[in-house]
Amino acid sequence: MTQYELKTLCDKYSQLNHRERMVEVFRDFDRVLVTSSFGTTSAILLHHLHKARPAHPIYFVDTTYHFSETLAYKQKLTDQFDLNVKTVLPGKIENTFTKVNWTWTHRPEECCEANKVSPVQRLKGEFDVWISGMIGRTSLNRRNLDIFAFDGEIVRFYPFLDMTQEEAEVYKVTYELPEHPLQSAGFGSVGCTHCTVPGQGRDGRWAGKQKTECGLHLFQQKKVG
Repeated sequence: MTQYELKTLCDKYSQLNHRERMVEVFRDFDRVLVTSSFGTTSAILLHHLHKARPAHPIYFVDTTYHFSETLAYKQKLTDQFDLNVKTVLPGKIENTFTKVNWTWTHRPEECCEANKVSPVQRLKGEFDVWISGMIGRTSLNRRNLDIFAFDGEIVRFYPFLDMTQEEAEVYKVTYELPEHPLQSAGFGSVGCTHCTVPGQGRDGRWAGKQKTECGLHLFQQKKVG
């Protein structure tokens, strides 16, 4: 894909609404990767996918550190939308090391790399485009993203990047989407048990550390030829 083609996609999809984007991407690409963390905003992507492409595989990375509430939420959404969820696990040796070493306490980037980033990295070679349900430009890194980006290996598609938090809440209410069980306990965003505390937005993720992302969306956008 050339830089011109990437820009053409951004221009084209910026004119579409969110549902139209989810339909169109399956016309423009043959091999589409969908991942979900089953976090507080995941129901929006999953509902759109359910409507646009029923039975399309959704990959869930089980870091082995998820809250029990997240796993219950995953099952609830899977049953409600009849989702085709495929679980991906981190490498056993790497995962065990982080447990014994408590890597998240002193090198959280390495813990995320071993348990979340690397499992997705293994998948990327099988696909042409990767859909993320990330909503809004809620951090400096996310403010610099486009609807489509290229990370050097795969085209990334962020169909809800321009959706505001208010729009997200309206969508969930309109379609009566179930909330993550921890939202009522003050969790604005939910990740692994040892790195998530209650907080507004993403304030509860890696609280007290110079870290705001797991690493999946931290990349230098590559120029394509």
